[in-house]
Amino acid sequence: MSTPDHSADALPAGVGTGIGSMPGTDARSAAAIVNGELDFAHLVELPGRGLGADMIGRMAAILVDLPMDTGTWGYRLAQRPSRLTRRATDLLHEDLDMVEEIWETAGFVGSGRPFKVQVAGPFTTAASVELRGGHKVLADRGAVRDVVASCAEGLREHAGEVARRLGAHVVVQLDEPMIGAVIDGAVKPLTRFDVLDAIPVAEVAESLRELIDVVGRPTIFHNCSAPRWDLVQRLPGVALSADLSAPTARDLDGIGALIDRGDTLLAGVVPAVSSDRRVHSDAVATSLAALTDRVGLNRKVLAQNVIVTPTCGLAGASESWSKQALAVTAQAGHLLATDPDAL
Repeated sequence: MSTPDHSADALPAGVGTGIGSMPGTDARSAAAIVNGELDFAHLVELPGRGLGADMIGRMAAILVDLPMDTGTWGYRLAQRPSRLTRRATDLLHEDLDMVEEIWETAGFVGSGRPFKVQVAGPFTTAASVELRGGHKVLADRGAVRDVVASCAEGLREHAGEVARRLGAHVVVQLDEPMIGAVIDGAVKPLTRFDVLDAIPVAEVAESLRELIDVVGRPTIFHNCSAPRWDLVQRLPGVALSADLSAPTARDLDGIGALIDRGDTLLAGVVPAVSSDRRVHSDAVATSLAALTDRVGLNRKVLAQNVIVTPTCGLAGASESWSKQALAVTAQAGHLLATDPDAL
């Protein structure tokens, strides 16, 4: 049996995709927008539905043998499956049902089209969820290892179910907005008496690599704050999704190294909320061409190693803007794939 290809080389390119979250509470409407606008669609997240629907709450439906419940400060690990577990699972199944229905109607089932699922990464989960004793999971290295293993198994099962139901080429995205604070020891404890030590970047990278190997799917690492290039460089074969609306000199160096090694960049350049200025797909594509010029890369990488995305999730956008933003990302991706030298 051959080893599954879960490198970034298995990702599509010259396309647009979303980060994950969408506004509102209507799963059918959100799925229709995402799958109607994008060739590289994704499973929607609707945090507006409340508990169990946000990034961390959804993990109650993903983690294996680590039940979750609500606690004093948010979410906590529990002894047994709870109402939260059932609600998160029901919402996840509803979202899957909606996209399966849309794919069946469109004739996409079994086509092998790319499709992305997103979950909170294990370190952001550990920094956000309490132990039963009242401290954050991050305070207990053993508990952190349990979350990594549980997340790996749960994501493997989740991606497998999506692949079976859609007949899609499933890509997984790990959302780690708190990874910088974890590595720097800057996660805010529940009380001033807690001690949340930094976790060395090498240890974080090793844990993520183990998780990725278990899942066995093409993987995107998403960090919506400043990219952690010290971590990215330790994850060859993994794509990076980041806000690149205002790249720094260090970002340019990191992008160059990422693409030089053959990995994929998901460039967050389309505003996640509407602005007074109209956003045009040709301007977005041109800005990415200019970015590659600044880095010193051949523009052919725009068609081979770049995917266009909004700068962040669209949960805070209006429904009209979310649809427009995804349309712009898709159109810009098409322009990159068509003739990048003409931009």
